[in-house]
Amino acid sequence: MSYDATKTSLPVSQSLLGAMGMRMFVYHEDRIPQEAGAVVVVSNHRSFMDAPILIQALRRPVRVACHRYMGQTPILKEAIDLLGCIPLDEPKKRGRQFFERATRLLQSRQWVGIFPEGASPMIQLTRPREIRKFQRGFAHLALRASVPDLAVLPVAIASEAENIALTFPVRLLRLFDSSEPLFNDTGWHPVLVYRHANVLIGRPYWITARHRQQYQGGSAKQVVTELTDYCRQEIAQLLQTESS
Repeated sequence: MSYDATKTSLPVSQSLLGAMGMRMFVYHEDRIPQEAGAVVVVSNHRSFMDAPILIQALRRPVRVACHRYMGQTPILKEAIDLLGCIPLDEPKKRGRQFFERATRLLQSRQWVGIFPEGASPMIQLTRPREIRKFQRGFAHLALRASVPDLAVLPVAIASEAENIALTFPVRLLRLFDSSEPLFNDTGWHPVLVYRHANVLIGRPYWITARHRQQYQGGSAKQVVTELTDYCRQEIAQLLQTESS
């Protein structure tokens, strides 16, 4: 069954977070782009709750990229469909197919969400203010997409209180995605549930014609690094400010 994510993602995310009894506060809402043609949302990532949190905090149906196994696991699959998430494909096809689909969404003025740390913080749980190295795919997407008035919006999710449970052996996930090296882990999968989280909106990074010219020319690596570092530093600073 297919769902219209523009209609289902907001009520479903609200219901999920409400059922978990989570308290959420959003800061710097004035930084959310109102005049953007489309937005690439970039956030730190520690919990399965992060996608609905972004949707509720931004009050928009953000089409969040999620791990491949989520699109193949019963119950989870229906939930991510209702939230409008985008399950990534197998590694050989992942990059091309995601870029094509995400670009189409951006061109139709939808918002796309990406967790540049990947899935590792969910398997090998990080501390609340810890942030890992960012993968650069989101920067390539933003710079490659031919979308006017495109913004990249960094968002920090800061946990203030949480519960952690060990639920099942990580290797069970190989049943749904045998290509993922993380699923060779011999430990148990942690499931983190926020009891109280603050969402801090960063300063948007606007993609200009100059950025696209640099990307298409000889300075592609430089402009990709600049955008990647900007978003990571912005989120890290917001998390650090929140903890001080």
